[in-house]
Amino acid sequence: MKKYIAEFIGTFVLVFFGCGTAAAVGCNGAVADGAYFLTALAFGLVIVAMAYSIGNVSGCHINPAVSIAMLISKKIGIVDFIGYVVAQCLGAIAGAGVLTLFVDKNVSLGQNGLYDGNIWLSLLIECILTFVFVLVILGVTSKTENGSVAGVVIGLSLTLVHILGIHFTGTSVNPARSLGPALFVGGDALKNVWVFILAPLVGGALAAVCYGLLDPAKKAAAGKKKK
Repeated sequence: MKKYIAEFIGTFVLVFFGCGTAAAVGCNGAVADGAYFLTALAFGLVIVAMAYSIGNVSGCHINPAVSIAMLISKKIGIVDFIGYVVAQCLGAIAGAGVLTLFVDKNVSLGQNGLYDGNIWLSLLIECILTFVFVLVILGVTSKTENGSVAGVVIGLSLTLVHILGIHFTGTSVNPARSLGPALFVGGDALKNVWVFILAPLVGGALAAVCYGLLDPAKKAAAGKKKK
């Protein structure tokens, strides 16, 4: 239960501060201004902060796409996967709900949107962004000696995918982060939220499969068994 509470808190903070920054500074994906980069940085800094505060409790997934990758990689079981995803979604909904007390949901809650109204391009860009983000997570957390820098690396990676992705979809790479704001904004955000649930899950799963094929530790273990 402590792990699930940690995931709830972490996802709450991600949505409240990440989406809250986007709403507060008036981030417009079409304009690469200060608001654009502040929003990208805010999402990355949240990951850094949460990684060093709840990482030792739950691993700081705060993202169903990360959790599905960990499930496929056999780093968590199905029970924990379900518990994590439920906690993450509830945390995101709570974060978006509290955010409505401070910003006008009719203007923006940092919700995601289709790129140029195109579902397929939006699915593709979100799959690519999530694939890269989750691949970094799997790589940097594969060695215990990376523990001291893992949070910074993952946070910077999330900033990186936001710098590119905000222009196209607002950057989801996280089904829970998309679901929370969409429920309160409604309209097209809610109508198209399935894109930002499906694509990150697919991207995360593909990253897990890909890393499983590339993982040098597994190759070394296989080599020893043959000997």
